[in-house]
Amino acid sequence: MSLPILSIVALILAIVISCVSRFNVGLLSIAFAFLVGVVFGRMSVAEVMAAFPSSLFLTLIGVMFFFSQAAVNGTLDKITQSSLKLARGRVGMIPVIFFFISLVFSSIGPGAIATVAFLAPVAMNLAGRVGISGFLMAIVLCSGANAGTLSPIAPSGVIANSLMGRIQITGQESAIYLNNLYIESIVGLGGYFILGGYQLLTRPRVKGIEDENAFGLGRVEPMTWNQKLTLALIALLIAAVVFLKIDVAMGAFMAAAILTLVRASDEQAALKALPWNVIVMVCGVIVLISILEKRGGMDLFITILSKFATKTSVNGVIAFVAGLISVYASSAGVVMPAFIPTIPGLIAKLGGGDPIAIAGSISVGAMIVDTSPLSTAGALCIASAAPSEDRRSLFNKMLAWGLSMSLVGALVCWVFFGLLSGKKN
Repeated sequence: MSLPILSIVALILAIVISCVSRFNVGLLSIAFAFLVGVVFGRMSVAEVMAAFPSSLFLTLIGVMFFFSQAAVNGTLDKITQSSLKLARGRVGMIPVIFFFISLVFSSIGPGAIATVAFLAPVAMNLAGRVGISGFLMAIVLCSGANAGTLSPIAPSGVIANSLMGRIQITGQESAIYLNNLYIESIVGLGGYFILGGYQLLTRPRVKGIEDENAFGLGRVEPMTWNQKLTLALIALLIAAVVFLKIDVAMGAFMAAAILTLVRASDEQAALKALPWNVIVMVCGVIVLISILEKRGGMDLFITILSKFATKTSVNGVIAFVAGLISVYASSAGVVMPAFIPTIPGLIAKLGGGDPIAIAGSISVGAMIVDTSPLSTAGALCIASAAPSEDRRSLFNKMLAWGLSMSLVGALVCWVFFGLLSGKKN
């Protein structure tokens, strides 16, 4: 078996195993990288190790640690409780408020998975108490979190922009974030009305919402000094990254150091809460992709992809494939690292194309299906469902929705990134 084919087989095996087991695909990818590179490819161990994305690793650690501190010291919880008072007794507004809370939380740093993990227990149980469909709440919550997850300071956004930087596409952070935000917002808020949101809005107000004991969540205590400091540092980090163009890793480490030095958060608890499995997954897959590039596998992969697409249809095709795989595998950890590096070669094979549109299609296609119960966010919603909820039925509905989103994502990307951009050109 030739090296290009062997490296492609290694990548396919890694993706398949990640879909059907709990094994961390990052560890498996590193093992495959050494097997293909050193054993069969005659590379040195140092050459394979050099493929490890140390810059991305540090960025993920810094961002995730800082927002883990914000969760541990109760800052995010306090924001959630205060925001729910905005409903003022209108049950129909609760899912909408959770959509925007999850959008904001995901955008300011934690990312989709951490946001859903934090909000799902509150949102899903509250839905059960006030008679909101668990399916509706799960779709709205996940869509909001996915809408913000490609923010330049969120983990998935950091990963996407880092991968694009490796293929010399820079300065597109806002475009990638906003394109995904627009589409996910349409899906999430559209799903709200399709699944019964209008009927919820016409229900009478719940008495007592004007009290601080809103919906039985308990009295909202004022923010402590530690929480006010954390909130100020979050605002400063966002402003520094957006307006001053400060490196997000440096800013996050500085903010985390301040919280640690003044003992505004439990450092050990925050470290334990870091999603190390996700970090290992992303970095490991990138190592294997680098070996593909060096041993001809990437060229073969691009050739295969190009046989199913044209310059006009490539955005829809790649969004569909990315979405279909992402239903079962990690969007940021597997799909984006596998597909974004193909962009330059794919454009060359097709004889043209918009790299930003293709990158956007990959990102949107991968993220839009993450309401699937086979994804972490979807699974968290099912695990947090109210006792009155039929979890088997909820699983089936969310799986059907997630699979259908691969078609919706493909259609949207084909129309907006393909047909419309083609007319402009």
